[in-house]
Amino acid sequence: QVQVVESGGGLVQPGGSLRLSCAASGSIVSINTMGWYRQAPGKERELVARTTSGGSTNYADSVKGRFTISRDNAKNTVYLQMNSLKPDDTAVYYCNADIFTRALRWNDYWGQGTQVTVSS
Repeated sequence: QVQVVESGGGLVQPGGSLRLSCAASGSIVSINTMGWYRQAPGKERELVARTTSGGSTNYADSVKGRFTISRDNAKNTVYLQMNSLKPDDTAVYYCNADIFTRALRWNDYWGQGTQVTVSS
């Protein structure tokens, strides 16, 4: 079994910062892509940022220059540093990981989500 668990969400004022963490654990052999998605009320889930095991990254245009994704491969953990937060960033943020398990299969795993609310 594999678990993907996010932490670090909360309420922050516009212009503030938050750091999200996501740790994968369990029957893991290796992890390829890890990333963050978000879903606001009434909207579809969208990619925020993702990174490969080799360190390549890509970001949604709406967060470029404000958010930074990073990864600790030894800890199977991915982070999302969010600066200059705006009310439009309010959403549930989900971690996603593409994991090769000890069952010798690639599977796509999602965390349970963490709420980020940007409001004064």
